[in-house]
Amino acid sequence: MKYVVTVFVTFLSVISMAAQDKTLRVDYIFSGTAKSQDISLDEMSSFDGWAGRRVNLDKAPLRGNGQISMRDVATGEILYVQSFSTLFQEWQATEEATRVRKSFENVFLLPMPSSKALVKVELYDFRGGVSASLTHMVDPSDILIRRLNPDPAPHRYLLKSGPVEECIDVVIVAEGYTDVEADEFYEDAKTAMEALLEHEPFNKYKDRFNYVAVALPSEDSGVSVPGEGLWKKTALGAHFNTFYMDRYLTTLRLRQLHDRLGGIPYEHIIILANTDTYGGGGIFNSYTLTTAGHPAFKPVVVHEFGHSFGGLADEYYYDDQFVEYYYPDCEPWEQNITTLYDFKSKWDDMLPKVVGIPTEPVSGNIWKQFHEGVSMDSLIGVYEGAGYQSKGVYRPFPDCRMKTNSAEAFCPVCQRAISRIIEFYTENQKK
Repeated sequence: MKYVVTVFVTFLSVISMAAQDKTLRVDYIFSGTAKSQDISLDEMSSFDGWAGRRVNLDKAPLRGNGQISMRDVATGEILYVQSFSTLFQEWQATEEATRVRKSFENVFLLPMPSSKALVKVELYDFRGGVSASLTHMVDPSDILIRRLNPDPAPHRYLLKSGPVEECIDVVIVAEGYTDVEADEFYEDAKTAMEALLEHEPFNKYKDRFNYVAVALPSEDSGVSVPGEGLWKKTALGAHFNTFYMDRYLTTLRLRQLHDRLGGIPYEHIIILANTDTYGGGGIFNSYTLTTAGHPAFKPVVVHEFGHSFGGLADEYYYDDQFVEYYYPDCEPWEQNITTLYDFKSKWDDMLPKVVGIPTEPVSGNIWKQFHEGVSMDSLIGVYEGAGYQSKGVYRPFPDCRMKTNSAEAFCPVCQRAISRIIEFYTENQKK
């Protein structure tokens, strides 16, 4: 009865769509160069159960760098929308993309429709314009939609706050841990979860999350470091030196990742790499990947989850990127940075009554000031320097978990942005 009540708050067409309680997995290949993008359908498959959200299905909480949507053919109603970012789009902003064409795997999980539907995938450029688009039919009776009956990998729930249909399901996945290192992984996974729960708003909304650790075994211990000529045989093929950047640690094998997670309910993915080398990455609605052996493990996993779950931008800047990501004639979609093009859509309502734009830098240790009773809200401002650029892009706070590893918390603006995401996914489900 609880499931019926939950779904009843959505559109009638969504009720029909969700009644199967199945997942449609759609695999794509995104390919191109710095100036071209192509989207190709690779394969469709399905499996029992739907671990995604069951409310607000017809819209996305953020624009993202791309969106996937599903529309009922007979009625024209939108059945599902999700936004995302991709490693492919990051690669397009590198020098390598100006001289070679590459392809990247991408996997999306959608609720299986009960009748014919159109799925549209769109990629956006840095100004928010559509740079590539593909629309294709999904017929749930299609005999070439592969039926999956996965055998779940070894896993252990670290926190189970409620049933799958009511909670946000986060999997913490082992990479570079051998069979004999499984217990070490489970401890690292617990540390990662506890690090998140030490931060607001994750602690406030603790009862809206399930966390499950998945101990994928690797043949070799550790992960690959191509810059040192070191290639390991691991569960997900993760490696450093992504885009020839020493500390950028990613996996390109998204199909393999999702294959290995089959049979375990999940929406958001955190991958822990068994290495003490600093590095990692977080891609919005794709995955977080970080190293579990480095002293900065705890702040880094929280920072990267801020990217992959919260859609937050980096607030630091080095001015060393090959191309700029943000321009003065458009507003970034990330909620914690602004170009001032449409600042009212960001944290304008959270500013103190008297504040300069841009705001003068704050001197001294702000975290010490907070411990001595200064309100965090009093330092919300418009500080220049964010999104890798020292000029023309602004952040809301002097320091933040999205800026440095030494910051003690997410700033109030980032906390609100994450809270909005959590509430969007769980509205009418956890009351």
